[in-house]
Amino acid sequence: MSVLISCLGLLGLVIHTTERRAKEIGIRKVLGASLVQLNLLLCRDFLKLVLLAYLIAMPLAWWGLHNWLQDYAYKTEMSWWVFALSGIGMVVLALAIMSFKTLRTALRNPVESLRTE
Repeated sequence: MSVLISCLGLLGLVIHTTERRAKEIGIRKVLGASLVQLNLLLCRDFLKLVLLAYLIAMPLAWWGLHNWLQDYAYKTEMSWWVFALSGIGMVVLALAIMSFKTLRTALRNPVESLRTE
């Protein structure tokens, strides 16, 4: 449930940012920017925040799980790949959410966003 809520929050933030930067996207598209360049431009800032959140949450999660597992008689080892896989999954999910709206905005006709002035 918390992953769904965080994905909706990220989607809302991406929608707000792409709508705010619609003219910039239109100008860059008219000047010859490709869809990959536009997607990279808009996703770069969000990916930095997602990676920063991962770097903060990973040690806290390891510490919390380590302390929680100490209370059990039959202990299991925590593997590093679980944390790495969760980080990769988080980045892939964030990229999918960001790319969905970013590419949809980039595929719009740039004349529509530039015509307002």
